[in-house]
Amino acid sequence: MSVSSRPLNGLSRLDAEDRSPYQRLSQRMLDISGDRGVLKDVIREGAGELVTPDASVLVKYSGYLEHMDKPFDSNCFRKTPRLMKLGEDITLWGMELGLLSMRRGELARFLFKPTYAYGTLGCPPLIPPNTTVLFEIELLDFLDSAESDKFCALSAEQQSQFPLQKVLKVAATEREFGNYLFRQNRFYDAKVRYKRALLLLHRRTAPPEEQHLVETAKLLVFLNLSFTYLKLERPTMALRYGEQALIIDRKNAKALFRCGQACLLMTEYQKARDFLVRAQREQPYNHDINNELKKLASYYRDYMDKEREMCHRMFAPGDNGSTVGEN
Repeated sequence: MSVSSRPLNGLSRLDAEDRSPYQRLSQRMLDISGDRGVLKDVIREGAGELVTPDASVLVKYSGYLEHMDKPFDSNCFRKTPRLMKLGEDITLWGMELGLLSMRRGELARFLFKPTYAYGTLGCPPLIPPNTTVLFEIELLDFLDSAESDKFCALSAEQQSQFPLQKVLKVAATEREFGNYLFRQNRFYDAKVRYKRALLLLHRRTAPPEEQHLVETAKLLVFLNLSFTYLKLERPTMALRYGEQALIIDRKNAKALFRCGQACLLMTEYQKARDFLVRAQREQPYNHDINNELKKLASYYRDYMDKEREMCHRMFAPGDNGSTVGEN
């Protein structure tokens, strides 16, 4: 990777030329480890809070050796990067320290000295011993799972001692984890997270003036679970959670749509039509709903054609004048 060779901080051109590219780059980087073992250069500022310890992070990264333009390690080729938990999935000490200095949306360049990277042994055959490496890291998002994990480990009685806002926050975090897993097509794992969120909300009793907050949170989880069970090809469960959502909001177009999809998969065509027509009434110009109604009409025509053909075969006269099925 090419780095700037511009002399900085009053260095003479000769002094600058004697230094390696990483040494020159390090002169304008921020020391975040306190011993210049981890140096940082922000390429694009992020926003919001810093990454919290024990968070799970979604990052794109590429690692480079000095004098090499191609990365020795990168996940940028992945369509959806894997969610990684600090302290477990992040193996480089320098990367963990670097991530703790970042905000959502930030893009930064880091230099890791051997102590914070691959050590005195390196990582043969790619990384020589005692090698300083450069990483470019983009923090796409992070989820603070420590608070959620600790809270979910408590008993129902212990959880009830916390204010409602705490429960809602933890349930929202669990749902966000589920959403991420869903986007990775890890539908079973997503379902587990959604059900953890639902269990927290079911356990909680709220005063009448705050019950709507719990119901709103439940509605989102019911919709997520209905969609997830459709992906898992379990339409009966998808229908069950869609109907639970409709108890909270009987005109919810997403819930009506999911129920219609589930019934279509179960070949319950009349029920599917009822749900989809109700969904269309709420959102007349929704392409997904209208396309599902077209699909239903096509499936129903095929179904009726097969029924007519079966009846024709059952009652058509045979060669001897008798009906099919007679002895």
